[in-house]
Amino acid sequence: MAIPPVNRSTLVAADTNVLLDLAVPRDKVHDAVEILRRRVPGVDFVVLPTVLDELHYIARDGDTVSDRSLATNALRSLVREWKFRPVDFAPVEHGIVAAVAAKLRGQDLIPEHEHNDSYILAEAALADCTMLLTSDEHLRGADPTLLSLLLKSSDVGAVVVRTPTEIVRQFGGKR
Repeated sequence: MAIPPVNRSTLVAADTNVLLDLAVPRDKVHDAVEILRRRVPGVDFVVLPTVLDELHYIARDGDTVSDRSLATNALRSLVREWKFRPVDFAPVEHGIVAAVAAKLRGQDLIPEHEHNDSYILAEAALADCTMLLTSDEHLRGADPTLLSLLLKSSDVGAVVVRTPTEIVRQFGGKR
């Protein structure tokens, strides 16, 4: 008897800047999320632990009232309105994330001072996300080939880093 195929989700991690942009009505990121939902079967948007920490920090201590308001709105909208799923890791997995993040910074794929960016990328890889959706140039600047090799050698998933603008430009047309 054949075993039925497992329907696996395609996980897409959203960076903090993407969630803050989603809190702005009709920003381009809305189009990117809609395109991915429409064109990628089984897409599941996830929010990583460091992203949640950053949103909580900005909601409480952001530089401006506008920043604090956007972060608060993002936190309120994540699950019920946007249907994004927060993820967390077991303590040992947090240790793996720290080790991978240190390698990302140590190999200059992510600048040394961009601690949180290295964690977000490592968390996306450990969560086996196919894509990290971000507008952050530090994350976008990582050489994709070297990034893939480092992640593979760390026994975590490969992650493609894309911006909302790239998604809209590449996949926005109707087929």
